[in-house]
Amino acid sequence: MLGAMRHTSGRLLALLSLLQARRDWPGQLLAERLDVSPRTVRRDVDRLRELGYPIRAVKGPDGGYRLDAGTQLPPLLFDDEQAVALAVALRIAVTSGAGIEEAAARALTTVRQVMPARLRHRIDALELTAVERGGVRTTPQADSGVLLTLGAAIRAREVLRFDYAPATRRATGAAEGATDDAAQDLVPPRQVEPHHLVTWGGRWYLVAWDLDRNDWRTFRVDRIVPRTPTGPRFTPREVPGGEVAAFVAHRFRGSVGPDPWPCRGEVILALPAEVVARYAGDGVVEELAPDRCRLVLGSWSWTGLAAALGKFDADLEVIDPPELRHAFARLSRRYAAAAASKGTASA
Repeated sequence: MLGAMRHTSGRLLALLSLLQARRDWPGQLLAERLDVSPRTVRRDVDRLRELGYPIRAVKGPDGGYRLDAGTQLPPLLFDDEQAVALAVALRIAVTSGAGIEEAAARALTTVRQVMPARLRHRIDALELTAVERGGVRTTPQADSGVLLTLGAAIRAREVLRFDYAPATRRATGAAEGATDDAAQDLVPPRQVEPHHLVTWGGRWYLVAWDLDRNDWRTFRVDRIVPRTPTGPRFTPREVPGGEVAAFVAHRFRGSVGPDPWPCRGEVILALPAEVVARYAGDGVVEELAPDRCRLVLGSWSWTGLAAALGKFDADLEVIDPPELRHAFARLSRRYAAAAASKGTASA
C-alpha cells in the first residue's frame, strides 16, 4: 500500500511538472508521457484540483488540460535550475532597496528548507552583503506597494498622476543633478507616461515622459505618491537612443546628447599607455612614446574631469578644450590654499 502511495505521489508531481511546462496538454499525450491510461490522468487531475491547483479541461478534438491562475497560490514545483535561479533572485532582493527585504529573506528561508542538499550547497556558496554607511541604511526605501502600482501602470500603458515630494536636502553629485527633478521643490501632481522602472546606486527610479514638460524625466520612486485613478492609455515612446540603460546612464552623468559625458577633454600624460589604460575606464588611450600617451576622457563636469586626471599623478599637458584648462586653474588655487592652511590639531 505504501509503495502504491509513493508511486501515486511521484506521478502527481510528474503530471504537475508537465502542466507547468506548456499551456495546453492533450489528455492522450499526457497519458503517453506518464505511461498511464487517460482514466488515470483524469483521476490525477482531480487529485491536483483538490490540492488547490486550478486545472481546467480544454475542449477540442483531442481534449486536454490547462493549468490556469487561481485565487490562491498552490504549492509550486521547480526543476533544479529554476530553484537555484529563484534563490539567487531572492538573495539579490534582500539587498534591493525595494522595501521587500524581510519578505524576501523569509521566502529564501522557505525555499532553502525544501531544497535538496546538492542545491543548498550551491546557494550557500553565494553570499551578498549590502554595505551601509555607519551600519545604518542611508538610502530611502521605495515602498513595495508603490513599485507594484507603477509597474501596473507601465504594463497597462496608462497615464500616471502622482504627487512628487520635494527633496529634503539638495542632491549632491552628478547623478542627483542629472534627474532635473531631484533638487527642486515641484508642484504636484505630475502627469506622465510611465515607461520603465530602473535601479541606480541603490535607489529605484521611474523613467517617464512628462506630459507637462514635454520631455523625458527620471523620478525617484521613494518620493512618488500615486494618485488614482490612472489616466487614459497611451502609445509607448522610444527612449532616446533606444536603450533605457544607456539613456539613464547618460542622464545621470549629466549628458543630454549622444555623448555619454557632457564634458570631454584631451590631454597628454607623461606615462606609458599601458599604465594609463588600466585606469582610464571608457577613455581612449593612444601611445605617443614609451613614456608618453594621449588620453581622451569624459566626466560630468570640467572640475570633475580635472580631478579625475589628477589621479594619474604625472605631468600632463592639456590639448583641448579651454574649459579644462580653466578647471585646472580653479583646482590649483583651491589646492594651494588648502596646502597653505594651518588647520587645527585634533584633541
